[in-house]
Amino acid sequence: MVNYEDRMLVDTNVIIYVLNGNRELASLIHSKYAYLSVISELELLSFPKIDKKEEFVIHSFIRDMNLIELNDIIKRETIRLRRAYSLKLPDSIVAATALYLNCPLVTADSGFSRVTELDLRLVNPV
Repeated sequence: MVNYEDRMLVDTNVIIYVLNGNRELASLIHSKYAYLSVISELELLSFPKIDKKEEFVIHSFIRDMNLIELNDIIKRETIRLRRAYSLKLPDSIVAATALYLNCPLVTADSGFSRVTELDLRLVNPV
């Protein structure tokens, strides 16, 4: 079993920074057991101006991660978080997934800091 400190759920914005060449964040992800919420997969692949090459790169990147689909526990937690913190639905799903996995959420989005029960790892992509 992978211990707590070696696991993380990676938010969509961190993946975008990695795909745009941020080596520090890439190193962080590759040094851990990294999970990705299905909502991040959907966000990454649904950009309107994505071309075939970019889509291939995203699919390849996602294949190397541990993709977490929605389940009943994540759905219930999503509803609770959305009601309690007025988060956007995608952010509620990501936060609920981190709580379900009992692992840190790595993100550049400080809006998640409102969710007090999250173990939040804010990164600065600059």
